[in-house]
Amino acid sequence: MIKILVVDDEADIREILSFNLSAAGYQVIEADSGEAAMLLIQQGEAPDLILLDVMLPGISGFKLAGKIRSLDNGLIPIIFLTARDGENDLLTGFSAGGDDYIRKPFSTSEVLARIQAVLRRSRKHRSNVLQAGPLSFDTAGGSVAIDGQELALSRKEFEILLLLASEPGRSFSRNEILQQVWGAVPYVLERTVDVHIARIRAKLGEKRALVQNRQGFGYSLELDREV
Repeated sequence: MIKILVVDDEADIREILSFNLSAAGYQVIEADSGEAAMLLIQQGEAPDLILLDVMLPGISGFKLAGKIRSLDNGLIPIIFLTARDGENDLLTGFSAGGDDYIRKPFSTSEVLARIQAVLRRSRKHRSNVLQAGPLSFDTAGGSVAIDGQELALSRKEFEILLLLASEPGRSFSRNEILQQVWGAVPYVLERTVDVHIARIRAKLGEKRALVQNRQGFGYSLELDREV
């Protein structure tokens, strides 16, 4: 079930949204402040979408969005709710990482339609993205970034790292990596895997320990060993 986090300091708005979203088949969690919302996310209540009021007590909706974006690399869609309609506010919202902007007062049908549209766009984007700890793979573009910084990997290096990231913690044998990455190519030796792994680890720099060699088992991606 798709989980939506509603962040608004007005209890009646939260109640209306929660009722209608639940009736539409969504799971709803609520927060009355930016601080409460951040606590929920940090405690593992990461939602599939956030409805976020701009004018919150304490930390504003824009600032909260920025904090969320620093944690999720843009993966959680955010729709701002606001009574403000100035062009600068709109631009600020999108600059803060918002995916859409709904002005108050709003109709329930508008909110539901906007949610469906944003979720469709998000699913299309996520289908090309694999996140594994600090590694973010663009499987369509064939690129990978670590903590937001793109790594200069060759195609085969990318494919090996993507294979390891597909099942973190699992050891892939050299032969298995050869079959998955090179296919049935008789002249490629197991030593080739070792060479590519060494290059990957060198390019990971301080995070080289992410890729581990388990003697007698093979190579694995260990997300609890970043340094």
